[in-house]
Amino acid sequence: MNSRFFDNWTNQLRKGVLELCILNDIRNRRMYGYEIVRKLRKIEGLIISEGTIYPILSRLKRQRLVTTSIQESPEGPPRKYYKLTQQGEDMVRQMNAYWQAIRSETDSIEKG
Repeated sequence: MNSRFFDNWTNQLRKGVLELCILNDIRNRRMYGYEIVRKLRKIEGLIISEGTIYPILSRLKRQRLVTTSIQESPEGPPRKYYKLTQQGEDMVRQMNAYWQAIRSETDSIEKG
């Protein structure tokens, strides 16, 4: 198997899946950045770090899919919390529907 091809393919797949996971993660409740990192690190194969998550969160904010608020923390410095906007809700709903359709179709192709 061509290792470079596989590495490139997995990197591209992870990028899209990671955005979907982040939006779904904050869909039901507001979360702070490191909380998102800790949760997503549990997903084998995503291979993420704080340096991966924060630029995505910044871009999602610029695109008005999330809002932020700062809250004091009893465990250290203030935390920046992320919450979906209505536009973010609409987008994650659309992304989930698309992802489900793709998964369903690719599963049926794989099974023959």
